[in-house]
Amino acid sequence: MRWIIRLLLAVLVLAGLGLIGFQAFKPQIAKRAFARAIEQNVGVDRSAALTDGLHVYLCGTGSPMPDVTRAGPCLGILAGERAYIVDVGSGSVRKLAQMGFPMARLEGVYLTHLHSDHIDGLGELMLQAWVGGGRSAPLPITGPAGTGEVVAGFNAAYRIDSTYRIAHHGPAIADPAGYGGEAFEIRMPAGPAARAVILDEGNLRITAVRVNHAPVEPAFGYRIDYKGRSVAISGDTVYHPGFIAASEGADLMLHEALDPEMVSQIGEALAARGQANTAQIFADILDYHASPEDAARAASEAGADELVLYHIVPPLPSRLLEPMFLGDADEAFDGAITVGRDGIIFSLPVGSEGIDMQEAL
Repeated sequence: MRWIIRLLLAVLVLAGLGLIGFQAFKPQIAKRAFARAIEQNVGVDRSAALTDGLHVYLCGTGSPMPDVTRAGPCLGILAGERAYIVDVGSGSVRKLAQMGFPMARLEGVYLTHLHSDHIDGLGELMLQAWVGGGRSAPLPITGPAGTGEVVAGFNAAYRIDSTYRIAHHGPAIADPAGYGGEAFEIRMPAGPAARAVILDEGNLRITAVRVNHAPVEPAFGYRIDYKGRSVAISGDTVYHPGFIAASEGADLMLHEALDPEMVSQIGEALAARGQANTAQIFADILDYHASPEDAARAASEAGADELVLYHIVPPLPSRLLEPMFLGDADEAFDGAITVGRDGIIFSLPVGSEGIDMQEAL
């Protein structure tokens, strides 16, 4: 019995000495850890380790509803060396930086529609792409009719800030010619199933697809094809045959999703607490979003290999809620279904049928 007591005393003494040592050398330990973090992360192009292919960065999988784990809607796209962003929700630009998205290679932004939660990060993105990316020309921003007005507004709102940065860093760093965005508006043929190829260069093709987010009109989804790999992005829409047709054979479908039952429960609670206006908003949003089951049916009918849900409504603070959110989606689609979370990168290597997933945050 005595040897057990002696052993315990020895362990306590060693633990105490260790704690004293840690406290004594804590500043040195912190400095070393900080220096190591700089060496491993600052100025390192983390995308250089990716193989040639299509890579999708989930930089924002949330919605207008407050969500501590999800930024507003945003998808970063790498097609080989070429970088694009689809939608720029609040907080998404910082997620992109944390994920190691190569902002210096950003060629343009594509907007699905002009709801605030899809554009409210544009100002921050334009500044980061300009100064951080060393741009010498405005950032191309492509979207539906009205994109010119939106971009002009952001350019005006951030103009004064731009003068400070030019004065502080100098024109060699903050080139005045690279400030802001330049708008390009997509002119789509008539019809609910309309689509238009908006970029077709070498191995890369980007197609805009009309979707149904009425009364928001027009609203677009996008299909991106690169060297035999393909990604379809719904934007905000109900179940829409036109999007399904344009997504035929896509390797990966990214589709917005709203759970009607969960949203209705929140609306009923708001009404019971006398918040009639907000309760009505929760009732209104049911008719222009797709359910997880709708998204699964779309993926199945398009023949997609995998489905990722994003623009998640309502927020899911715990992954334990994901089965409830999905409902019967897995009965409508045989492939893998992922409830999107910020920080995930999906990689579709060229010359392969595989889809790899990694956590970048």
